Amino acid sequence: MLWYSYKYIENNYFLVMFINKIKKSLGRILGITGYAIQYGCIAHCTFEFIGDFVVCQGPSMEPTIFSKDVIITEHVSPRMNLVNRGDIIVARSPSNPHQFICKRVTALSGDSVKTGLWSEIVPRGHVWLEGDNKHNSTDSRKFGAIPQGLIRGRVIFRIWPLSEFGFLKSSKELI
Repeated sequence: MLWYSYKYIENNYFLVMFINKIKKSLGRILGITGYAIQYGCIAHCTFEFIGDFVVCQGPSMEPTIFSKDVIITEHVSPRMNLVNRGDIIVARSPSNPHQFICKRVTALSGDSVKTGLWSEIVPRGHVWLEGDNKHNSTDSRKFGAIPQGLIRGRVIFRIWPLSEFGFLKSSKELI
């Protein structure tokens, strides 16, 4: 009988140790998962509400921004309606909502824009966008003024290529 109780205690000891190891491992896994979820939420909120990275495509903003340049945009100004003439912005394309465009704001609500032979007034709540490379740009001259709600962010900084690293200031001379 003594042998049986010793064997029972020994088996329980190993069982308890095994369960403790599982608890410890699960605790670590859940802890790491918790941190990953927290940091994922922080990253999502940062990229959605504060700013993010954008890789520009196409020649429409040359010579200011070239294709494959990586830029940083901030999302606060568009949400506060603080976009000004000369600002470079990233917006949803009015012709293809799954695509983003990078253009310069050339006119705001109420401004008159010359489009060929006649002038057009930019409607309330809209902006007029044009690329710096006017001969190779699909912009407001083709699709008209775009609603301010389509603006995703204002370009503030170029991080790639490193030779062009630095702030991108709004330029009123190009307007």
